[in-house]
Amino acid sequence: MPKVIRLGLTYNDVLLVPKKTPVASRRDILLKTKLSRHIELNTPIVSANQDTVTESAMAIAMAREGGFGIIHRFMTIDQEAEEVRKVKRWSHVVIDDPYTLPQSSTLGELLRSREQFGVTSFLIVDERGKLTGIVTARDTVFEDNPATPIAKIMTPKSKLVTAGPTTTNDEAKRILHQHRIEKLPLIDDDGRPVGLITMQDILKREKFPAAAKDKKGRLLVGAAIGVKDDYLERAAALLHAGADALVLDIAHGHSDLMLNAIREVRKKFGDVELIAGNVATAAGAADLVKAGVDAVKVGVGPGAACTTRMVTGAGVPQLTAIMDCAAVAMKHGIPIIADGGIQTSGDVTKALAAGASSVMCGNLLAGTDESPGSLVTRAGRKVKVFRGMASRAAAERRAIREQRQTDDTTFNEMVPEGVESVVPYRGSARDIIHQLVGGLRSGMSYCGSRTIDELHEKAEFIQITEAGWKESLPHDAEVTS
Repeated sequence: MPKVIRLGLTYNDVLLVPKKTPVASRRDILLKTKLSRHIELNTPIVSANQDTVTESAMAIAMAREGGFGIIHRFMTIDQEAEEVRKVKRWSHVVIDDPYTLPQSSTLGELLRSREQFGVTSFLIVDERGKLTGIVTARDTVFEDNPATPIAKIMTPKSKLVTAGPTTTNDEAKRILHQHRIEKLPLIDDDGRPVGLITMQDILKREKFPAAAKDKKGRLLVGAAIGVKDDYLERAAALLHAGADALVLDIAHGHSDLMLNAIREVRKKFGDVELIAGNVATAAGAADLVKAGVDAVKVGVGPGAACTTRMVTGAGVPQLTAIMDCAAVAMKHGIPIIADGGIQTSGDVTKALAAGASSVMCGNLLAGTDESPGSLVTRAGRKVKVFRGMASRAAAERRAIREQRQTDDTTFNEMVPEGVESVVPYRGSARDIIHQLVGGLRSGMSYCGSRTIDELHEKAEFIQITEAGWKESLPHDAEVTS
């Protein structure tokens, strides 16, 4: 029986048809969206869980701008959990678990704790857990003897300004300003520290008003896990560290391994926010939704460093994949994350118009200051490494980070579905996000849409030819910028 061959389209195969618009200014566009069933974002941009894209620095940058970062899983459990903790501690309304040190500690122990936890200030407590002082960076500037007792250099409680556990943000701001101090310990009736409010956290909240935050005022962050071996242990550690969502992430998400993993995670952890993928078909999305996920990640083969389609012959052009999956997921209120193939802000608009609620970017963010890895100079230009997670280089790096014993046979038997490359240095992630968001706002206005929900309803695509695409690019002129 002959096969029926459908037409599959991707971003460059279509344009959005301009519509009459009520939008007078791009500032009138609202970008609030659902990442997953219970998580809202103010910006529909997600950083990819690749080891050359997202660790804590990138996740912080994404959440500050209203988006979302997903910490990659290609490290030890403790390392990934620590990356999550770094994000969650970046900003608080109240730090409800401030770091403490016993009064019997020495300067050397303090310095080791600073390096371990990445903070400079500690509350000092006695053997009963009662607050006796605080040590900040200022207190140790001229101290160089590691044997010096903390009690000698700390600011004692008698000189501290403290407040009660129910102190509000506005009250704390007034107290901090009145006494010209930067840190306000919160203590209970027995004198034990139960929280900490800092001027730095208040300023961060004012500087990034659109930041994606949890109920405690901490930045949102996701973390990836696999579907085999230590995935349940990893999930437990990540949730304990404060991860807001777990991302079950494998190349071919429409599999029994994935469905079993979803059920096991649900059974063990209950109502945790689960994102799963990747899939590229309506059937794949339907099975993940039925299994109980809170968002579906869509994309098989469109990534810049992915060679799955060339190696396996499998995949679905990304625009068609999004439309097919969204048609199923939307019926159940499950958001779609469009993962891969984003090259321009126009692609972001097209992905959302096709039914996605957010888009995941890897290549565009890989060359930024916040991406993992060192900046190097090649042939006179600054670059950073970027690789697909199914590449040989990623597998080798993974073995090193996880301290696994391997030999050449391990990698020689591997069939890579990704490549390692370099991408140009692109400055700060914030600049990239602003460029994408600015283009998205303009694109939504051309579609006559003030919100992403309206874009889903009003968007109309028109298929174009290769000549139509060439016409869309700058032409018949010398481009100077």
